[in-house]
Amino acid sequence: MTIASSLTDVPHPGEFIREELDARGWSQRDLAYILGVQEQAINPIISGKRGISPEMAKALGDAFDVSPEYFANLQQAYEMANAHAPDPGVARRAHLQSVYPVREMIRRGWLQDTGVSLLEAQMMRFFGKNDLSDIPYLAHAAKKADYSEETPAQVAWLFRVRQLALETVVPSYSESKLRTLAQEITRYMVDPEDVRRVPRALAECGVRYVIVETLPKANIDGVCFWLDGGSPVIGMTVRFDRIDNFWFVLRHEIEHVLNRDGQGNLGPEIIDTELEGERAGTGDTLPKEERLANRAAAEICVPATELESFYIRKFPFISERDMLGFARRVQRHPGIVVGQLQRKMERYDWLARYKVKVRHFLIGSVVVDGWGNAAPSNL
Repeated sequence: MTIASSLTDVPHPGEFIREELDARGWSQRDLAYILGVQEQAINPIISGKRGISPEMAKALGDAFDVSPEYFANLQQAYEMANAHAPDPGVARRAHLQSVYPVREMIRRGWLQDTGVSLLEAQMMRFFGKNDLSDIPYLAHAAKKADYSEETPAQVAWLFRVRQLALETVVPSYSESKLRTLAQEITRYMVDPEDVRRVPRALAECGVRYVIVETLPKANIDGVCFWLDGGSPVIGMTVRFDRIDNFWFVLRHEIEHVLNRDGQGNLGPEIIDTELEGERAGTGDTLPKEERLANRAAAEICVPATELESFYIRKFPFISERDMLGFARRVQRHPGIVVGQLQRKMERYDWLARYKVKVRHFLIGSVVVDGWGNAAPSNL
């Protein structure tokens, strides 16, 4: 027995059973006797009103001396041929989700949970494109452009920062004002609450400053880019929410702006990920712009000469009292000093309680998107 019909017109398995009964000269009652069941159990199958269960497939296989899989395959082929066609949006949603964290973007309020056609339109609008294939990474032959080193989640985060930055109004950028702020920003580094002054100080220099929670597995700390030749943007995630990390990342991004990294022909957006360990250092394996930014960030946290002098005199017996006295002398919050000393000692549990949280101080003083709150946007 073979199946000759196509899957577009597959007969019910009952027809094959009826043909086999005719070939053998058996009646339905004979088959019921052979199978050890009531005749009422056979008629619905032969008439196409009931399918063949796995148990019945095994019994029919023994009765007709064929493999049970033969009848199981007949039933499966019939069911597949008669199954309703799936929602055409299934494959389209799967394609979007396989590249970008669409569900997370919906949860965060970046996109609305709509039908697939509207969802695709939202994606195009989110990325500022007129065609799905122009969205970074979404085409089957990925058009990565300047995003060859970033993941799709990192690119999505970047575009969200860009959207919010475009809606932020600041005066014209002044490099001289930003250089002055970079030197005088230490006055905000004693009291944790003073981080709330940072957004306004940056805005007065003409720098757009936005905080957007990082997406899962993106591991972003900050970004520097330019909306045009004279409109710098600093985006941060504050993903670690520690006073030492906040100031290091902020000064790192300020240095990128001062050096005009990522502006025009000088290069693409500078997305900084996992700014810790060697990536927060000045080793030769890092690009020059990253070494310069890390050096400036470390210097603002604790001046290198001061830190080295203290470390040589006190290590390996640095007490809490020593640390607090040093923090007062260099006029930094103890948590910032602890962060730098932990890195030198490679002891990241040492006096960790001093590295206080600061994200909540920023709420209300800057555009913050994430942690349960979606920043207003005209997307």
